[in-house]
Amino acid sequence: MSAGPSAAPGSTAAALRHVLGHFVTPLLMCIGMGLAYLGAFHAPEPHDLRVDVVGSGPSAQVLAQTLQDKSDGALSVRTVPDRAAAVDRLKTQASYGAYLPGKHPELLVASASSDTTATVVEKVFTKVAAGQGDPLKVTDTAPTADGDPTGQGIFFLLVAVSIGSYASVAVIGGAGAVLALRIRAALAVAASLVVSVIGVAFAGPVFGLVDHGLGGLWAMAWLYSAGILLIGVGLHTFLKRWTTLGLMVLFVMLNFTSSGGIFRPELQPGFFASLHSFWNGAGFVEGVRSHVYFGGHALGGHVLVLALWFVVGLALIGLAGLAESKRRKAAVETAAVTGAVAGSAGAGGAHGPKHAAGAGARTGAGDAEEIEEELEETVGV
Repeated sequence: MSAGPSAAPGSTAAALRHVLGHFVTPLLMCIGMGLAYLGAFHAPEPHDLRVDVVGSGPSAQVLAQTLQDKSDGALSVRTVPDRAAAVDRLKTQASYGAYLPGKHPELLVASASSDTTATVVEKVFTKVAAGQGDPLKVTDTAPTADGDPTGQGIFFLLVAVSIGSYASVAVIGGAGAVLALRIRAALAVAASLVVSVIGVAFAGPVFGLVDHGLGGLWAMAWLYSAGILLIGVGLHTFLKRWTTLGLMVLFVMLNFTSSGGIFRPELQPGFFASLHSFWNGAGFVEGVRSHVYFGGHALGGHVLVLALWFVVGLALIGLAGLAESKRRKAAVETAAVTGAVAGSAGAGGAHGPKHAAGAGARTGAGDAEEIEEELEETVGV
């Protein structure tokens, strides 16, 4: 009768150790999110931001050189001969602002490239025009859709599609852990189709983030989502309950911060700016911008980035298949040896079978607990 009271403190201590052990994940998430988001967004400053001065005479050359020298590396200033050339550079994202000096100075921007970048350029040339005693007229050569006045709706669409994708990985890897890998991979592809359709619904009929090109947007959303899901399902074989944290590092901490959806790389620290050239979130954001607002300019490169991440996902599925096949063979061999030992022990008494049954029960309970813990960690999304 004394076992009950003495067991309670032990059970409480074990439960506390269990809970405290699980604090590692949210603390790592806190540290990672703080480093990533604050590191990328807390102090945006331009560096090598490409802008143009329109004109071919000495005054235009002097103004461009003066701006270049005074910017201390913040701007990369060039001259273009006329307004048409300036507009063309804005629409191919070769420049993010073009200043036309004169009695009625005008600044050309393309807010669809990035509203925050356009705002920075406007501040720079408002001061230039004020120094000449003239008000500045601002003309947007590539405005965003009416449903996305800040131009950041595509970024928040990226967030929604990303969360739907890597949260689905936790469900497939946890609740579907007993399924064959090929079935889990098929579920990943199916989930990516559903997530991408939801994304298109948000972008079009629900919020009107874009007013055309929904077919192309869906294709990029599916390719992006499928890449995340396949990578996640493949990694789950190796990372198990740490998969959610790994995916948050890949597709939140490094992904959202380097996508260019809030600040383009010209306004970010070098590390995040360098990720922008090949990370899948940047491929999606810039691909949608190119498709919807810039006539498909450089779209192929952005789609290639998404396709390469998809291929990485397929490769990880292949590696996971090999790893799981080896584990199955090892388990079969272990079971055969255990069965032989249990059989010989059974000849001397019933202790061997009972012991084997108890071990099997404990193993099953451990697997169930691991699955439950992994699903709980999805809250970290």
